[in-house]
Amino acid sequence: MDMVDRRSLVAVGVTVLFWASAFVAIRHAGAAYSPGALALGRLLSGSVVLVVVLLIRREGWPARAAWPGIVASGVLWFGLYMVALNWGEREVDAGTAAMVVNVGPVLIALLSGWLLAEGFPRRVLAGIAVSFAGAVVVGFSTSGGGSASALGVLLCVVAAASYAIGVTCQKPALRHASAVQVTTFGCLVGAVACLPFAGQLVSEMATAPVAATLDVIYLGVFPTALAFVTWAYALARTTAAKMGATTYVVPAIVIAMSWLLLSEVPGWLTLAGGALCLAGVAITRARSRRRTPAPDPATPAEPTASAAT
Repeated sequence: MDMVDRRSLVAVGVTVLFWASAFVAIRHAGAAYSPGALALGRLLSGSVVLVVVLLIRREGWPARAAWPGIVASGVLWFGLYMVALNWGEREVDAGTAAMVVNVGPVLIALLSGWLLAEGFPRRVLAGIAVSFAGAVVVGFSTSGGGSASALGVLLCVVAAASYAIGVTCQKPALRHASAVQVTTFGCLVGAVACLPFAGQLVSEMATAPVAATLDVIYLGVFPTALAFVTWAYALARTTAAKMGATTYVVPAIVIAMSWLLLSEVPGWLTLAGGALCLAGVAITRARSRRRTPAPDPATPAEPTASAAT
């Protein structure tokens, strides 16, 4: 494994770790903030950090060719996805939300294979199938018999679709701009798209507990500013389908974090689902071994060239 691959794996690890922690923070902040206000507060906090980093690095504005992808991913992934997911998780239980939203990586594989000409590698598709099965098992085991409204399921479908399309649009933008540029301006576009919720954010911030507001800031600084940059860094160096499949590690990390931090002991079915998620990701990231054909004994060896020639 070369140095670039190692850096990409470290970047992916940072991303999934902070995205997993976001579920806990969203659950706490969601008690005091409505879905739109929570999304806007998160994006504004992330934008402040990202703009400071951009100025320190003196990267400036992205190239014109990167803007279509930046705007599309900003509106769909940073904006619509966050609002739809925050709202959807209020209408359905966590297990149902996890199962529906995890359709996203499947859609990414299909869209990237078609629109980005990445093809449909069997290993990647097989790994996604295994991980998706694991996500379904985790979702089923954690549903707790909760009710799933039609509106909630629809919102989770919207979140999954906007996430998949946003990632597919972001990939071409990374050919013309850096990970920091794509993430910074995508986050700013998302914040602008969520400005209609500014009134809610101001009024709810005045009455929200300090802990909930700190959760919003945490979501903006780490799962958004830092994790989206590391995501974009890794996405620029691999296929969108592989990156989408990598997010199936998140349910397994959430299980471990809930076990260690919240003393929520998972059942055997939850553990089995988490193991399937990890196995599927391992399949997608594994490299196929190329066998060098053995020389035919009947074929005479070619003469060795002289060092003087």
